[in-house]
Amino acid sequence: MSTSVLPEILDANSAYAAEFGDRANLALPPARRFAILTCMDARLDPAKYAGLAEGDAHVIRNAGGRASDDAIRSLVISYKLLGTREFFVIHHTDCGMLFFTNDLMAGLLESSLETAQLTENGFVDVGTGPGSIEGRYVNFLTIRDPQLAVIEDVNRIANHPLVPSTIPIRGFIYDVRSGKLNPVEGAERNIG
Repeated sequence: MSTSVLPEILDANSAYAAEFGDRANLALPPARRFAILTCMDARLDPAKYAGLAEGDAHVIRNAGGRASDDAIRSLVISYKLLGTREFFVIHHTDCGMLFFTNDLMAGLLESSLETAQLTENGFVDVGTGPGSIEGRYVNFLTIRDPQLAVIEDVNRIANHPLVPSTIPIRGFIYDVRSGKLNPVEGAERNIG
């Protein structure tokens, strides 16, 4: 049985729109001129952990906060057209991307398209088919070593031919237990 949160979302939006006020005048470029690439995990609230108000920064989110082609596309648009001058890559502890591999995900998707279950022994498919082999053609950018993943992502962005060498890039791991941003040694490109 599925449930919908649509009525809750629409009610919340009505209340938000009723108090929208001066937000209608926010500029298109981010006021604080930086972008954050972070994970889609619901436990992360970049506005709170980075002290952001609406209009302050670009926040790009995906599974794991990885420097995928699409994330880099967004960062390039952010600096080239909207003037961001600094990037932060923020992964986090206890990330779901640590709990599976590309092969496991592809196998789960081949079995069924229903939601898998996380057990003590990892993810297990509890659905019934049909599934799809299309998962074999996707790199899910899983994470084996959290520190190394941040360093890899910072380096991928820093070395991308569309990202100028003048943009500082810093990597962090957000601790989901304490709320603290911890810098990752070796995950920075400082300018000046």
